[in-house]
Amino acid sequence: MDHHLASDSPQVRPRWRKVAYGGMQPGFDDNHTDESFLEGMVMNANVVRRDMLKVMLDSVSISEYLCIVALVVLVWTYTLESTIDENRLLCIDVSLLVLGFLILLFTQEKISLSILVHHYFLNISFFIMGLYVLAPIYQTLTRSISSDSIWALTVSLLVIHLFLHDYSESTVNAPGALKNPALTSCISVNASVVASVFIASRLPSRLHVFAIMLFSLQVFLFGPLVTYCIKKYSFRLHLCFSISLMVVTLSFVYMLHCLLFVLLLSLLVFVNVVCPYWLIRIQEYKFEINGPWDEAKLCFAITD
Repeated sequence: MDHHLASDSPQVRPRWRKVAYGGMQPGFDDNHTDESFLEGMVMNANVVRRDMLKVMLDSVSISEYLCIVALVVLVWTYTLESTIDENRLLCIDVSLLVLGFLILLFTQEKISLSILVHHYFLNISFFIMGLYVLAPIYQTLTRSISSDSIWALTVSLLVIHLFLHDYSESTVNAPGALKNPALTSCISVNASVVASVFIASRLPSRLHVFAIMLFSLQVFLFGPLVTYCIKKYSFRLHLCFSISLMVVTLSFVYMLHCLLFVLLLSLLVFVNVVCPYWLIRIQEYKFEINGPWDEAKLCFAITD
C-alpha cells in the first residue's frame, strides 16, 4: 500500500541550472533558457559617443599625410620635367635629413645626441651608401616597360599606399615603442618604395636616380616617424605643423595647375568636414546588444 502511494505522488522536477559545461540536464532541452536569461542583456554598452570637433581634429593626421604625398608627387613631377636638377634635389635631401634629426632630438625624451649619432646616423649612412650602389640598377630596371604603364602602376601603388597606411602610428618604430607595425602598414610602405623605383627609372642619370630615391624613402619611411613624434610631443604643435603643411601644399599645387588645386582642396574638405559629419550621423543608428550569449573575452593580454 505504501508502495502504491509512493508511485502516485508527483515527481519533483529538478531545477534548471545555468552552466556552460556539464552536458544536458534531465528534463530540459539543450537550448533551454529560463526567465532570467534576458536579465543580463545590455544595450549599447560599448558604443562610444563621439564629438564632432574631436573627430575633425583626429582627421587632421589624414590630411597631413595626404599633403605629404602630394608634395612628393610635386617633386617627382618637377624632377621629371628637369625643373629641379640633381644638385638642388640633393640639397633638399640633406635639409630634410638634418631637419628630421633635429625634430627627433627635441621631441623625444628617451633619445640623446650620442644615441642619435651612433644608432640612427650610422644606420642611415649605411642605407645611403647601399642606395647609391643600387642606383644604376634602379635606372635600368624598367627600361623595357612603356611609360604609360609606369604612370598607371605608379598611381595605383600610391592609391594602395594611402589606403593601407596607418595614420595613427609610425611604420618605423619610435624610440621606446613596443608595438610592431601591422602587416597592412608594411604593404603600404612596400607599395610606396616600388612607386619610387618606377619614377626613378625614368630619370636620365645615376645621380638623379640616387637623389630622387633618397628623397622618396626619407619621406615615406621617416616622414611618418617625424610627424608621429611631433604629435606625441604636443598636439598643438601637431595642428600648427599640419595646417602650415596644408597651406604650403595647396600653394604649390595651385602654381602647378588650378584643377589639381580644386581637387586637392575638395579632398581635404571631404576628409576633415564631410567624413566626421557622416561618422557622427551614423552613430545615431548604431545599436549593439550584449548578453549571456556573447563569447567569452580575455581581460588580459597574452605575451610571450
